[in-house]
Amino acid sequence: MNKFVGKHLVVAAMSVAAGFAATLATTAQAADIVGDAKAGQGKVAMCIGCHGIPDYRTAYPEVYRVPMLGGQNRTYLENALHAYKKGDRHFDTMHAIAVTLTDQDIADIAAYYSVQTASSKNNPDK
Repeated sequence: MNKFVGKHLVVAAMSVAAGFAATLATTAQAADIVGDAKAGQGKVAMCIGCHGIPDYRTAYPEVYRVPMLGGQNRTYLENALHAYKKGDRHFDTMHAIAVTLTDQDIADIAAYYSVQTASSKNNPDK
């Protein structure tokens, strides 16, 4: 292998290794965040405006049935909020709200909704 190719191959391999290390660091940081359902209760006022209305449908930008959140899976809720925040899921209203949330806010909101049941006090899914 000539020196030019060898040098670029080493640089490429180091770039891949650095990217992998950054991904591991981000994953480890996210793993340190633990949702607190009690803290989440104080962060859901904006959610209840749409998600707390049985059979609610939005009219903008398209007609869309708004899901109830009480009792949903915590990981699903976290992933959905992160996807709205990053723009991987497309709904303008949710994106606008999600970009204002920290990772801790997302974990707390997901924890709050995931522990709700039909008999939970103040459950928006009653």
